[in-house]
Amino acid sequence: MRLWRQPQAHRCVTRLPPEPGAFAARIAAWQRVHGRHDLPWQGSRDPYRRWISEIMLQQTQVAAVIPYYLRFLERFPDLQALARAELDEVLQAWSGLGYYGRARNLHAAARELAAHGRLPESAAELAALPGIGRSTAAAIAVFAFGERAAILDGNVRRVLCRHRGIDGFPGLPEVERQLWEIAARELPADGDLEAYTQGLMDLGAAVCTRGRPRCNACPVADDCIALAEGRTGSLPAPRPKRELALRETTLLVLAGAEGVLVERRAPAGVWGGLWSLPEAHAQAAAGIAAACGLRLLGLSPLEPFVHRFTHFRLRITPLLGRCAPVVRVADSGPKAPDAPAARRWLPVAQIGGAALPSPVKSLLRRLAADGALGVDP
Repeated sequence: MRLWRQPQAHRCVTRLPPEPGAFAARIAAWQRVHGRHDLPWQGSRDPYRRWISEIMLQQTQVAAVIPYYLRFLERFPDLQALARAELDEVLQAWSGLGYYGRARNLHAAARELAAHGRLPESAAELAALPGIGRSTAAAIAVFAFGERAAILDGNVRRVLCRHRGIDGFPGLPEVERQLWEIAARELPADGDLEAYTQGLMDLGAAVCTRGRPRCNACPVADDCIALAEGRTGSLPAPRPKRELALRETTLLVLAGAEGVLVERRAPAGVWGGLWSLPEAHAQAAAGIAAACGLRLLGLSPLEPFVHRFTHFRLRITPLLGRCAPVVRVADSGPKAPDAPAARRWLPVAQIGGAALPSPVKSLLRRLAADGALGVDP
């Protein structure tokens, strides 16, 4: 028996919730035919692989994740390999994927779990690990262990908000409560769990999209309230608009014969744990150079640019300084609390593979291509 069919245009639909199990059955049947089946983490119940994929997929599209996922597994093929690695290695492998707190949490969780040699098998235990929220824990538990658990990522929120006609911005406590109740209630009781869970994500990613949803291809369009009421464009409610605050900073590009001077950022906060350019005003450039055994030969401003974060915009003004090395600068190691941050030379040839924030790496690559990082010894 066919569990779903293409809906007719302008079909009258009921506002009543679907019969128990019908919603999940239609989505599972649709996923088996039309869903995604060739993603590199599919077809495996390896908890480690599922964990890595689900963390990478947080706030990042599948197409961007795939190459990072493959390279990450090649470098850290199992839990023990990740636990043995230094944080700098993990951040280097993550460089360019963004939201670096995910990488720090992965590394911290791996070291926490190394003694056990495996990930816990329940969503509740998984959710207690660094960087694993309720929905991510449920996804890992479903695909790795077959646990009957509900997910609620951004795509699933959109599907449920439209199908059930839920007003209000997802993220508000009352809206979240409703969505979690629906997500839990609609879980199939039979063997459709994995197909249904994957189907919800596939449906939101490919059909029930934010703009121009393809309702004629949706397996649950017949009783979708948003479609019936002509509100697919307004549901889910958009995030309340607010002007992103603009912050400003100055980054020093101190170039010498051995490359460019970089410093380790604090473990938490923006670009936490990554190597970056010293963040300081022009007046401090000579002092930073001197503290590292450098002689500043000149300083010139470069074109400012704006980098957008989730909650603010950062206007970056780079200052390019030509330096002559006086003594070789090595990793400084632990210092007194009032000492400069750990700094080292980054050879120009290693910029592409270094654990640098994306805008910093792009800036340095551009300067290197223009020959601006080369100085006479």
